Amino acid sequence: MLQISSLIQSELAQIRGNFTGKDIVSLEQFAVDDIRLLFSVAREMKRVAVNNMPSARLAGYLVSLLFFEPSSRTFGSFCAATKRLGGQTLDIQNPEAVTSVYKGETFEDTIQVFEAYSDVIVLRHQLAGMARRAAEVASIPVINAGDGNNEHPTQTLLDLFTLHERFGRLDHLKGLLVGDLLNSRTLHSLMRGLSLFKGNTVYLLSPQLLRLPADEIVSLRARGLRIVELASEEDIPRDCAFWYWTRVQKERFASSADYQAVARQSFVATPELLARYASKDMILMDPLPRVGTIDPAVDSDERAVYLRSQIRNGLYTRMALLALVLGL
Repeated sequence: MLQISSLIQSELAQIRGNFTGKDIVSLEQFAVDDIRLLFSVAREMKRVAVNNMPSARLAGYLVSLLFFEPSSRTFGSFCAATKRLGGQTLDIQNPEAVTSVYKGETFEDTIQVFEAYSDVIVLRHQLAGMARRAAEVASIPVINAGDGNNEHPTQTLLDLFTLHERFGRLDHLKGLLVGDLLNSRTLHSLMRGLSLFKGNTVYLLSPQLLRLPADEIVSLRARGLRIVELASEEDIPRDCAFWYWTRVQKERFASSADYQAVARQSFVATPELLARYASKDMILMDPLPRVGTIDPAVDSDERAVYLRSQIRNGLYTRMALLALVLGL
């Protein structure tokens, strides 16, 4: 495990109502009021984006997008968020091939190089803990865009915003979480986010080898999140407010054969499954990419929000986060 200084641990612990200059590395930093503040600004940003309102809020600022792992939505939405607000981006995808990392430059040196050019670094990395490591090195804000199988805090912020927009609250909700519970940083962060609010229950359904580790279940229960593990689709409660589907993460497996063996046991959201178990008022979410998770026949169901409000909310919440972190 990475050893982080006590100073950095303290800095990452809480937003405390003030995002300015802060690293956004983990949901552990957030309290309920911090999330409410972000949502307030995100609603303002939604008006800007939906109405194509010109904005110079980030004019003169440059955001480095440093993505060591492939990304469509997170990379694209951070790029769009910056430019919607009048800022500029320095786009670096696959740094191991196109920067001096290829020549053997250390991760720390790479972070300090891009720190010299920009006002914020948005970092995605295939290894858990690298966002914290970058935050320790950089003197400008670092935003975690996903680190290995650890966390994806900005995805959770957009997911919570999606739930709040639909239900008007984030407490006393029941959710079904399906897929790669072992490796999905999205699910790890989402459960931490839900644990901030009272009375939430999540039902977990995954292949046996991809179950949530027992120690994480104990930790989340200690935070007040009710967790129920399901054995099969037949155990799905019919009163869930939301379903959250995730893919089996091929990139976390040692071989294609290992991946295929587990993928064959994965669950797919189909029209038949929704008809049997889903309430008429629920919503179906997926952080995407959709790889063996949701039958395209479900797309026309009005409850399917993954290609509608959920993906769009990524733009609004990331616009809000950049503005708040830069104190604008």
